[in-house]
Amino acid sequence: MSERDDFNKQIVEEFRANAGKVGGPFEGMPVLLLHHKGAKTGTERVNPLAYNQDGDRLFVIASKGGAPTNPDWFHNLKAHPETTVEVGAEVKPVTARVAEGAEREQLWERQKAEFPQFAEYEKGTDRTIPVVILEPR
Repeated sequence: MSERDDFNKQIVEEFRANAGKVGGPFEGMPVLLLHHKGAKTGTERVNPLAYNQDGDRLFVIASKGGAPTNPDWFHNLKAHPETTVEVGAEVKPVTARVAEGAEREQLWERQKAEFPQFAEYEKGTDRTIPVVILEPR
């Protein structure tokens, strides 16, 4: 198991043991567990992600800490947009879509204002960091 997989596994266990509350780098942030299927393999995966809310929709940022490439979960959601998320003790069915244009800009600016580390991620990469909306099904 990779160091990243081990980190994610620990966060997932902490999340589930504490009804969605976690510490470490996520302390003080709203966190959800994103379920997704591998785009090529179909393997079921779960990633802890910081999220934000916009009405009844949730949104997540494919920042990968400012890396030059998008995270694997982003590619997986594009291939398999119908999925579920765990928020607190609830499991919610959602459909993922990538925000575009003015909608993306508004959500992205809000994310940076509420969580300034995302502005730092933006400075660390040349790519446009995707905003993914998770709409209830």
